[in-house]
Amino acid sequence: MQLPVINNVAPSPLPEEVPLSNSLPQAGERTNVKGNLRFSGEGAIDTLRATSKSSGCSAGSCGSTSDQMNHLPEHIRQKVFNHPCYSEEAHHYFARMHVAVAPACNIQCNYCNRKYDCANESRPGVVSELHHPVQAVKKVLAVAATIPQMTVLGIAGPGDPLANPERTFETFRMLSEQAPDIKLCVSTNGLSLPEQVEELAKCNIDHVTITINCVDPDVGAQIYPWIFWKNKRIKGREAAAILIEQQQKGLEMLVAKGILVKVNSVMIPGVNDKHLEEVSKIVKAKGAFLHNVMPLISEAEHGTYYGLTGQRGPTHDELQALQDACAGDMNMMRHCRQCRADAVGLLGEDRGAEFTMDKIEQMEINYPEAMKMRAQVHAAINEELESKRRAKEAKVQVVSIQNLKRIPSPQSSPASGRGSKREEQLFIPLRPVLMAVATKGGGVINEHFGHAGEFLIYEASASGVRFIGHRKTTPYCEGGDTCGDGESALQKTLRVLAGCEVVLCSKVGYEPWGPLEAAGIQPNGEHAMEAIEDAILKVYEEMRAAGKLEAKLNEQQKVA
Repeated sequence: MQLPVINNVAPSPLPEEVPLSNSLPQAGERTNVKGNLRFSGEGAIDTLRATSKSSGCSAGSCGSTSDQMNHLPEHIRQKVFNHPCYSEEAHHYFARMHVAVAPACNIQCNYCNRKYDCANESRPGVVSELHHPVQAVKKVLAVAATIPQMTVLGIAGPGDPLANPERTFETFRMLSEQAPDIKLCVSTNGLSLPEQVEELAKCNIDHVTITINCVDPDVGAQIYPWIFWKNKRIKGREAAAILIEQQQKGLEMLVAKGILVKVNSVMIPGVNDKHLEEVSKIVKAKGAFLHNVMPLISEAEHGTYYGLTGQRGPTHDELQALQDACAGDMNMMRHCRQCRADAVGLLGEDRGAEFTMDKIEQMEINYPEAMKMRAQVHAAINEELESKRRAKEAKVQVVSIQNLKRIPSPQSSPASGRGSKREEQLFIPLRPVLMAVATKGGGVINEHFGHAGEFLIYEASASGVRFIGHRKTTPYCEGGDTCGDGESALQKTLRVLAGCEVVLCSKVGYEPWGPLEAAGIQPNGEHAMEAIEDAILKVYEEMRAAGKLEAKLNEQQKVA
């Protein structure tokens, strides 16, 4: 199959491992007339399969479930089911893009350093090109026609969108008219939010993200050096108090309008890490439906205040512990990639280089025709998702979790002569285990250890398997049969995998095997091309049978 072409610019090659249902649109005519895109069935199939390059998170690649949204009201699920930034399940299938139309910012954060012509960093506040609204709209139409899985357009910077209201709302108004099938959302620090809520509602924006790092001005004074408020620069605790008041007021106004609110928080050890549980409780009480606790990006090379003064970011364990603590009060987002302000594609990939303005200016897009193909693709994805949900409900697990819940202690053996009640009381619960997975898509283990630039982290326990998050690294081996001198990259990977007891991949070379075992991480290449969660359950059962899941408890009993 060939892919639809826009003036000789084609989507990415097809990743063969991406599964498709048998109910996709039938193949049909595909033409490219005078540079305009025209689509029918085969184009929908082809473009759907071109979901991602191997570095992205393609269909099912994280292997996580839809449990994240099960407790949400139906009207919220309907709004977010295809929003990759709001739904953990959606981010495997649907793409997003950000347009950089908002250069100015009205606050200064100690973790932020905006850059306007940078192609080498992947973090918020960084862009390669700034756009005027007309350019931004043309770029959105080009991306949406080329990547039909793109469902969401967000404005997130590189400054604050609501500190640039003219440029932001001009972009939204044009997109509402020209691309009515695309969801519109905005991310803001909240300082100017209350005065813009009415305009947001008029532009049919029903998804807003507010970055709220604190609800205590004394904490905020350590995060925000200044704000620009009513034509004055205000510093210190006073600045933080104003910002917090505006954020909370804006949150309440959005909820009253029926606009969904996600709250982002940056975890800064020693500054707000002990405080974010309170933040989570308060924003939930005021109507936010999702909380995204992100790690501080603190590398000195980014030039931020925190980076240059040595403020560290959280460890993986610290981040997970805080997310788990907040999860008791709030639905938590764990799949955030802390995207650039001009990100394009599936979460975890960036196809922005394919859509620079010099390339877009050569494209002619027939968007009404593209919308027809996009509708076919979305229908095919939705059917695929529904098919997987039905299959999962009917599936018999490879290992019955009920049989893994407890293991008898030595004191409860039949030889002890103790009664069944005593035996039940002495059963020892299985401890949870973190496992890392190398995958390049398809919900299966299909990546070589040395080629992985990212590992997916899962927790196996007596309750089942849950997705914890992503950990990025430098590939130990850049390809070929031999890896050469990869010591520094391997050491970084070992640090990234700290806390994991198993790493599952399609293949592991001889050189990293010993260092992995020495670090307490068991390499496992025995489950190549198996479904991620099934393989994790098998390994967990193997650990149970080998007595590895109660070992630490037994050691504690001996000490006692």
